[in-house]
Amino acid sequence: MDNLFNLSITVNGVLYERQVEPRLLLSDFLRHDLGLTGTHVGCEHGVCGACTIQFDSQPARSCLMFAVMAHGHRITTVEGLGTLEKLHPLQEAFKEEHGLQCGFCTPGFLTTLTSFLEENPDPTEEEIREAVSGNLCRCTGYQHIIGSVKLAAEKMRTN
Repeated sequence: MDNLFNLSITVNGVLYERQVEPRLLLSDFLRHDLGLTGTHVGCEHGVCGACTIQFDSQPARSCLMFAVMAHGHRITTVEGLGTLEKLHPLQEAFKEEHGLQCGFCTPGFLTTLTSFLEENPDPTEEEIREAVSGNLCRCTGYQHIIGSVKLAAEKMRTN
């Protein structure tokens, strides 16, 4: 076990210090070492977007990153966006506008779109469609997801 790396990472506002193998994927570290199973692993090639997290407030595919690459950085997973008592406005909007079906892709959409809405608080439908183009959903036609983002943007502007 001489090849372990001393990882220091802040996830959802909590500092974690662990020894990890250099080849451990960030998605596996989040799911298996920290128990944050909201980060889903779908394609394992960075195509589907289910593993998307926020890396220093920007969306990133955790299945394409080694955990050691996150050393010293801030990660936010879907678990860090809101609580059961106080959902993030985007989570509320997904619930109200039926923006999810099976829910497998939802965490990736939420972590992608939270960053998007912070940068673009009043997006057009075309901008929303562009923002979600890297996230695949096999259950919906995306219309409810688009509606959810519009509602979330409105909620975030009025709060």
